[in-house]
Amino acid sequence: MARKIREDFSSSQEEQEPTLCPLCERMIPVGDEDAHHLVPKSKGGKQTVLLHKVCHDQIHAVFTNAQLAKTFSTIEAILDNPDIQKFVSWVKSKPAGFSGSAKESQQGRGRR
Repeated sequence: MARKIREDFSSSQEEQEPTLCPLCERMIPVGDEDAHHLVPKSKGGKQTVLLHKVCHDQIHAVFTNAQLAKTFSTIEAILDNPDIQKFVSWVKSKPAGFSGSAKESQQGRGRR
């Protein structure tokens, strides 16, 4: 019984591979991934991509949920935005575990 518990514990503790952030193309440290719904859940979205928290926060600071659902539902579309391009060029020089803050959210300004 103790052997089975040890095997279960060790298999759950196996090292995971770091993920590459599709927005900034830096490695995301294991455990620091943040799931972004390409179409917001509130708009019926189910598909997610893993991003750095700071990258995820920046997306939601720049776009409203309505904008994400209608126009910016792919990483490619998001990357075409000049504000995101400016952010990505800045954040690329930061270490993988960098956690900064995004500018004020569009959601908080009442623009939906």
